[in-house]
Amino acid sequence: MTLWKPVPRTAEVAAVYEAAEVDRLARPERYRLGKDAVEAVISRASRGVEDTFVDDPSVWREGLEQYLESAEKDGRLNAIGVKTAFGTAAARLRARFLMNRHLAAHPEIGERPLLPPIVIVGGWRTGTTFLFRLLATDPGFRAPFSAELGTPWRFDGASESRRAELLDALAGAQDHLQFLNPALATVHDFGPRLPEECVVAMGGDFRNWGFSSTMRLDSYSTWLDGQDLTASYVRHREILQTLDTGDGRRWVLKAPAHLPELPSLAAAFPGACIVHLHRDIVETLASGTSLFSVFRSTYSDEVDPRDVARFQTDQTELWLRRALAFRASPAASTVTTLDVSYRDLVSTPATVLKRIYEAAGVPAPDDLDGMVERHHAARPRHAKGVHHYTPAHFGLDENELRRRFADWERGRWGGAR
Repeated sequence: MTLWKPVPRTAEVAAVYEAAEVDRLARPERYRLGKDAVEAVISRASRGVEDTFVDDPSVWREGLEQYLESAEKDGRLNAIGVKTAFGTAAARLRARFLMNRHLAAHPEIGERPLLPPIVIVGGWRTGTTFLFRLLATDPGFRAPFSAELGTPWRFDGASESRRAELLDALAGAQDHLQFLNPALATVHDFGPRLPEECVVAMGGDFRNWGFSSTMRLDSYSTWLDGQDLTASYVRHREILQTLDTGDGRRWVLKAPAHLPELPSLAAAFPGACIVHLHRDIVETLASGTSLFSVFRSTYSDEVDPRDVARFQTDQTELWLRRALAFRASPAASTVTTLDVSYRDLVSTPATVLKRIYEAAGVPAPDDLDGMVERHHAARPRHAKGVHHYTPAHFGLDENELRRRFADWERGRWGGAR
């Protein structure tokens, strides 16, 4: 079978990429990554933020260097990819500085009570987004949007009209991404008023498993495996405290990237209800590899599907091993964990919802079936196209995968698969 290839760019989109490459040849100094770009990133991030609010560079500088060096050496980035990597680094660091300033001006934020959230985790493509956005339709819950996660200080105390303006302001950037790579909406729908996963808020210290989902960052991912993300999750809690309005709604959160960091998650959110989704490992890896390939094709013209499959398989094994270690540790008793199979979620979603409400200790709506039906009507599954993929498209060997992941396939998660 033919290996996966990206959808050809339209003439209009190809012209944008070509113009960027011409600019890179004419002004190479604007397309530097690696250590040569570190000071430029810091300079852009620090603009107008005096003294970076007593921030200790040792917290984030090593991660920044690792990210920029990996983007340069591993990324195989086109010109737009280089500019995006630089912009992402500057934006995350600037968000850190501005959040520091807001917290310094409002120390009471750290004392705001936060109800234990419901946190959805699982491997990539295990149904986390569907469940996340389904739960978010319950008016008793609250799920964050991209703009809130990226610039939480702007939303603290904002009126409803101001909040609407801030959310709409993000639409332009997301429309541009959709223009560059329309295939993204087929594999992962996104928008300024759709609940978004936690990784958008994280990474101000450059410790974020989500970074490698859009770009090839192998050496950065290896470095990240040895890092302690406790402080990263403390900051995430502060972000939610900043956004919380104290109206009694419980946060619903989601990110596959929480899976390898469950100890830090549990420490930051004691009493949380963690919903861990499980799907057949071959389907998970094939779909996840397809997702990563499509994402990376936005920023690279050299996406090797076999290489993406290798990365996705290794990362999934690492995440599962670390999640199992957490489940066997004393820290697991500080949260409630519920295992849910993808198969059950798709076939009997109302029953799964009932289990989640019970595990979280939250009264369920009277009409769970109607809740599911209304969500499906509002967001039909294939409204933006059907996601086609097979393991063979990425050189994945089904038998080898089943041997490699036999421990998990045998039901080490309480039978949820």
